[in-house]
Amino acid sequence: MKALDAVTFGESMAMFYAREIGELHQVNTFQKALAGAESNVAVGLARLGFEVGWMSKIGADSLGTFILEELQKEGVDTNAVLRSNDGSKTGILLKSKVIDGDPDVTYYRKGSAASTMNPSDFPFNYFKQAGHLHMTGIPPALSSEMRAFSFHALQVMKEQGKTISFDPNLRFQLWEEEEDMIHTVNQMASQADWFFPGLAEGQRLTGCHEPEEIADVYLQKGVKLVVMKLGAEGAFFKSAENQGVVNGFQVHDVIDTVGAGDGFAVGVISGLLDGLSYEKSVTRGNAIGALAVMSPGDKDGLPTREELQAFLNEAKRYDRREHMKGDGRYGKVSKFDR
Repeated sequence: MKALDAVTFGESMAMFYAREIGELHQVNTFQKALAGAESNVAVGLARLGFEVGWMSKIGADSLGTFILEELQKEGVDTNAVLRSNDGSKTGILLKSKVIDGDPDVTYYRKGSAASTMNPSDFPFNYFKQAGHLHMTGIPPALSSEMRAFSFHALQVMKEQGKTISFDPNLRFQLWEEEEDMIHTVNQMASQADWFFPGLAEGQRLTGCHEPEEIADVYLQKGVKLVVMKLGAEGAFFKSAENQGVVNGFQVHDVIDTVGAGDGFAVGVISGLLDGLSYEKSVTRGNAIGALAVMSPGDKDGLPTREELQAFLNEAKRYDRREHMKGDGRYGKVSKFDR
């Protein structure tokens, strides 16, 4: 069994995204693609040259085979993936095409194969050989079994001394109660080394308003680094030693915002695994997030190292100070803003 730089788990689905602008019920033409926050991150890391594994349970159906083959083509290790033997199917989602804003997404995933995963499915030796675990807040929302699996994976990897990153990826439609969502996600986030919420997510999870206040909540719980996505402006980061805002990149042709957060996670995780500073890792996150919104599929914009470097060399940065009016509300200006 070869060693992995990183491993992740979750539910991937067959996505059918609209080729025409309009409401989903009006659309006649769709294109099939792979969807799933965790598999997006796995693909992104693999394209950057990392050895990365993805674990899940998929249906013994054609869409499950499609997911496996798509990930294998990307160089993602799928040796720990399970196929269901109880008739449960691979999940599906439909995504609309919009001119502006976020697309409409409709899930067909209740009772899916992935939702039946439980701690007895956990492949200890497979996870143990990985140096890093990436998690999101989506799996614990799928079922009580998958929630138990998620906490088990988190506990095992923490006991093994692995680094852990966590993206809340709040999906309100998957949770029955908001209070349960906040409690569960915060439990997981507080055990991570690197935490990647969006500003609105951080506000919802903590009740705090300002990025620095939100970050402090998690730093006090033992998180080593909080990186908060600020949309077009870039991202705020804070650790025990340092904090700042790293400007985003100008994007003139927003095609699809879904997957941008996963691209951001790819950039930050890859930078940290490469030994880059927090600032440079967040810069990479901003860059890959920008590339992600300029492509239609969730993983289409994820770059190779050569493509990433070309973008970093050519792209223009968002000028945050023009919009801040000098109030400095996100802490000191990073050297990468200058």
